[in-house]
Amino acid sequence: MSRSSLRLETLPGGRLARPAKSVAAAEPAAGAAKAVQTAKGSAKKDTAPKAAGEVRIIGGQWKRTRLPVANRPGLRPTPDRVRETLFNWLGQDLTGWRCLDAFAGTGALGLEAASRGAASVLLVEGDAALAAQLETLRQRLQATAVRVQRGDGVAALRQCVPASTHLLLIDPPFDGDLFAPALQAAARAVAPDGFIYLEAPVAWTQEQLSPLGLSLHRHLKAGAVHAHLLQRLQAAPDAGT
Repeated sequence: MSRSSLRLETLPGGRLARPAKSVAAAEPAAGAAKAVQTAKGSAKKDTAPKAAGEVRIIGGQWKRTRLPVANRPGLRPTPDRVRETLFNWLGQDLTGWRCLDAFAGTGALGLEAASRGAASVLLVEGDAALAAQLETLRQRLQATAVRVQRGDGVAALRQCVPASTHLLLIDPPFDGDLFAPALQAAARAVAPDGFIYLEAPVAWTQEQLSPLGLSLHRHLKAGAVHAHLLQRLQAAPDAGT
């Protein structure tokens, strides 16, 4: 046999051709290794613990304090940006104010008011686990001006002494029908110089608020949230006076 018959085949440019079976063997091995890596990555992702949600108090004596957000149906904390805007509207000092957070949830709104000097803040929450969490927070912060009450927010609003409360915070579940009864009760409870904060999935117009004896003072839309600051509707001056 001549030496020429033993030469390896060459590709253009002088490169030696590799045996086809070597490539075929390498491809399954690479595919198997990739599959193993993917499986490991998926397993790590599935078993990784989910970080607990939290919000923070924006201002006052408890500024930057983080509040846990439990994984509860319908719980939707007021975003930091919206709370910051609300308390810019109200002013930073709430010294002496009487406040009621009717659907407290995380307590972010009511605790924000207490952090800024409110004399009394009632946090009302119907969920037993959330109410217990609020009580734990109250004790941790040594918030002597704050009281936690498990119960119905609308009922708590109706039990308020008429024209007694400086700030009523109304942020019920968006998928419920509590907005109108809560506003009706709040309109009776709010002090003449007080405010009602309403958080809703749609904007409430002056035409809707007037029959309740309320007027729209401020409005903000942030994502799916409409934030309203309301006041008692002032009677028009008598034309004869």
